[in-house]
Amino acid sequence: MMDILFLQGGGDDGYQADAALANSLQRELGREYRIHYPEIQSNNDKADYGWPSAIGEAIKEFEDPLIVVAHSFGGSMLLKYLSENQHPENIKAIFLLSTPFWSGDEDWVQGLKLTDDFDKKLPVDKPTFLYHCKDDDEVTIDHLKKYKDHIPWAKFVELESGGHQLNNDLSVVAEEIRNL
Repeated sequence: MMDILFLQGGGDDGYQADAALANSLQRELGREYRIHYPEIQSNNDKADYGWPSAIGEAIKEFEDPLIVVAHSFGGSMLLKYLSENQHPENIKAIFLLSTPFWSGDEDWVQGLKLTDDFDKKLPVDKPTFLYHCKDDDEVTIDHLKKYKDHIPWAKFVELESGGHQLNNDLSVVAEEIRNL
């Protein structure tokens, strides 16, 4: 059985909203895969809300190969964790959904931004996939284009529709996971 760590998006209702995504992935993959969906709590006293360290702790709970799927804010904080820490050996593949590329000069965004050379610190030996819907109004498609400039080894999938929540249908992600 393959373990999948599903990381939620941010916001006050991110965990509840993304439960439909985690459930969709479990339905599509079936019993050969086990979805782990821990709730990540934000720490407002930290510039990155404590998410990268919480993600690191969640990854360390697994000894066997692990697939990590992350939505929205969870995806951006997974990239932050991976680019600022030693790469966990247990990660088999990385799937990022509707992931924001943080930029700007506002104080609140500084702790969320990736370093200028973040791409040089990512695990290039791990299959990496980024999915984004063209009609995402919350995190627009131009965020995906920014990642394309930095992560040339990744596979990028632009979906015609589905919005920020990908219509709560991760069948296209499940298909790619089964093909690993």
